[in-house]
Amino acid sequence: MPDTYENAQEPIVPVVPVVPLVPDVTDVTAVPDVPCADPLGDPFLRTRFALPARPATFLRRQRLVDHLDQALGTPLTLINGAAGAGKTLLAADWASGLRSPVAWLTVEVGDRRPGVFWAYILQTLRACGAPASDAVGAPADASGVDRRLLAALAAELNDRDRPVVLVLDEYDCMTAPEITEQLAFVLHHAGRGLHLVLVTRTEPLLPLHRYRAAGELTEIRAAELAFTPEEAVALLELHGLSLPVHAARALVDRTRGWAAGLRLSALAARESADPELYLKEFEADHSTVADFLLAEVLKGQTQETQDLLLRVSVLKRFCPDLADALTLRTDAEPILAGLHRENAFVEHLGHSWYQLHPLFGEILRAHLRVRLPGLEPELHRRAARWLRRSGFLPETLAHSAAADDWDFAAGALIDDLAIGRLFTGLRSDDLAQLFSAMGPEARSPAADLVRAAHDLSRYDLDRGRAHLRHAEEQLADDAPDLAAAQLSCALLEALAARLTGCPSRVEKAAEAADELRQEVPAHLLDEHPELTALLLTHLGSARLWAGRFEDARAVLTTVAGTPGGASTVLPREESMGHLALLDYLNGWLGRAERKALAALSEAERAGPPQASGSGIGRLVLAAVAVDRHELGRAQALLDETAQLPSVTRDPVMAAGRALATARLLLARGKARAAVEAADPAVSTAVASPWAASHEMLVASAAHLAEGRPDRAAEVLQGVSGDQPVCAVEAAAIQLAAGRPGAAVDLLDSIRAEGLTGPVVTVGAALVRARVAEEAGDTATAHRLVAQALLGARRERLRRPFLDAGAWIRPLLATAPLHALAAGWLTPGPPRRGEPPRTEPLPPLLVAAELSGREHDVLERLARMMSTEEIAADLYLSVNTVKTHLKSVYRKLAVNRRNEAVRRARELRLL
Repeated sequence: MPDTYENAQEPIVPVVPVVPLVPDVTDVTAVPDVPCADPLGDPFLRTRFALPARPATFLRRQRLVDHLDQALGTPLTLINGAAGAGKTLLAADWASGLRSPVAWLTVEVGDRRPGVFWAYILQTLRACGAPASDAVGAPADASGVDRRLLAALAAELNDRDRPVVLVLDEYDCMTAPEITEQLAFVLHHAGRGLHLVLVTRTEPLLPLHRYRAAGELTEIRAAELAFTPEEAVALLELHGLSLPVHAARALVDRTRGWAAGLRLSALAARESADPELYLKEFEADHSTVADFLLAEVLKGQTQETQDLLLRVSVLKRFCPDLADALTLRTDAEPILAGLHRENAFVEHLGHSWYQLHPLFGEILRAHLRVRLPGLEPELHRRAARWLRRSGFLPETLAHSAAADDWDFAAGALIDDLAIGRLFTGLRSDDLAQLFSAMGPEARSPAADLVRAAHDLSRYDLDRGRAHLRHAEEQLADDAPDLAAAQLSCALLEALAARLTGCPSRVEKAAEAADELRQEVPAHLLDEHPELTALLLTHLGSARLWAGRFEDARAVLTTVAGTPGGASTVLPREESMGHLALLDYLNGWLGRAERKALAALSEAERAGPPQASGSGIGRLVLAAVAVDRHELGRAQALLDETAQLPSVTRDPVMAAGRALATARLLLARGKARAAVEAADPAVSTAVASPWAASHEMLVASAAHLAEGRPDRAAEVLQGVSGDQPVCAVEAAAIQLAAGRPGAAVDLLDSIRAEGLTGPVVTVGAALVRARVAEEAGDTATAHRLVAQALLGARRERLRRPFLDAGAWIRPLLATAPLHALAAGWLTPGPPRRGEPPRTEPLPPLLVAAELSGREHDVLERLARMMSTEEIAADLYLSVNTVKTHLKSVYRKLAVNRRNEAVRRARELRLL
């Protein structure tokens, strides 16, 4: 039947050309020598020469019409698509607008006899007003045709001034190689006098590769025939339905833009109370779409083919070997190849892999449950085992889950060393959701390891450790050769020990992992770099907690440089954030900021679901902002981490947030609130020296602020020079408490000068400057304050000067020191026309150097140019400009164009 299902269920009315160019050829009295029947003696069927009518709801798609117009430059055009793709109506719509004679013939199965086929060709030429002369003659024998007739026909077509367009609809009915050769002969020798259009569901027997290589073929296939979301909206409007583009896009995705699917869905939706909801949720197997596909595709196939299609419907993709595993036969390869050739909704993905059209797959799955009840779980089990043997882990897990074979699924994950994928990678949330359905019936050690990983990833330590203990007990009783499972145990042990603040247990787990890595296949370690990266991240975090800064840095630096793309995104982001915290704790604000921003970029680059990352980078940026007296920015960054579970469950994260929050509250004069916030409130096996020191500093500062200098000094007894940043702040408090000797002793105890940054050197210089000033040595005080200003200016380190007290203000008012402080610590001279400033400068933050191209974009931004204008001016794409703008905003710590320009001017970048 003609492929008119783009407008299915509307009456299809054959239309004979309105103005015949020759007498009616079926009227033998008008032209006595014209045959009125084919060589079999059957009368010619005039409906086969008529262009199908386009109903009122037909949508002309101009892009396809334009393509067909361009196709007139080649002798052969192929319109190839599945049933219901809209091929016939497209060709008819186009043909109806041509000025050249159009000979239309709908091919039927009976035309496989050469004499009948060519008799119909000659008849359709007469019907369109381009009859062959008497010299050509007519076939007398249904089973054959004289070659002289073909040669004469080709010669007459070649002599025509106006070429004939011959459209052969439903050409997939033509399977006779002899006729194909004859058609190719006529097409070749007709030259410019004939343009042949084949409308078909299958590949014609013509040597298309030769036409393609010679530039003599135009092809319109399924991808081009598919409706776009915008076209779908227009089609639905013709049916009285209004659908937003985003909803139409979802419908197009489900139907793959299939014309009949859209049309039939629209007809059904018109009868629904909520058309938009119907089109979103309709059940394909209970719709007119199902009736069409079953009638047009499935019921015409052999029993073997139907059985294969029903069974592979449980698969998202399949190859012949996998299909054979489901059918328990060996005939899948020729069947699948044939279905693809026939455009029977079996799509070829390349490399012998196929997939079903989504709607066809839905319908087949529903029929599988009716025709072969109870078989679906077994098919999933067979698929899982074939996929496991072939190395397709994600699909193995999906089919094992669909079969409720959780022990097999968990075993596959563990044996593949993929336990780390539950924590990191683009599919971590999908895996977690998949295994969340695992019930208590799964009792293997692998199942308990998966449960432990699931719980630990959500910081449920009690349940996670219980499942881990159970898995370890089972593994101890089982046979050897379980290195993969034991290595998974080591990873989970390291994480559990890290979260409980027990560095020694993390070290022990890491040592065990080093030994076990020698026992597992090397290719598995190469395929899963996230496992080692996660182990080292846990080790580095534990060492940082223990105050072993340089040992932690060595391990974390290794992880930060780990390859692996999305699979190692979480450990890379966490390691960069920990390295940023190390730099901050050593007094390097700029370094800490750059590493924290790199950590955020790493998390953002991975995209959902881990765009926010662990949050440690934001905590470091918040602490840096406090030291720069950018209190609003610090609060905003802390607020962004408030909902992260790691903030209250991970010791390093909890201590980092406590540190930043307490320092912010102190800067705002809220001493009591700062003391409460300084406690990380996380239970750990071992206390962290740096976390404890910072907590003591906050308590001491609170006592000092509340007028208890002696108590403030007593609290500082646990602070030593082993923590240089803490020692400097403790010295400042001791000095403010009236104990200059203790302050100087603390400074003298610092022995890590080479590893400490400007926070230490600036703070120490200010303490010594105050000691000198109080001793009457103003010259030394001036020199030391100048040294501190020089060290702080590049880092924009303002907090130590603001906390220094009243003694420093007269010094900063002197000419040399005022010049060093102007513009970043104190207001500089106003620009021309600008009133004098009495308030401190707004917070300034330079995240990183702007690239040359980013500077070019920024300059044009300042000229009020739009994104499109910037793209045109710089010969860039709009998307590239947007990428540069996003980077500029991030580096300048702004969110809007005008803020970027203002900040850039303040930083003298413009």
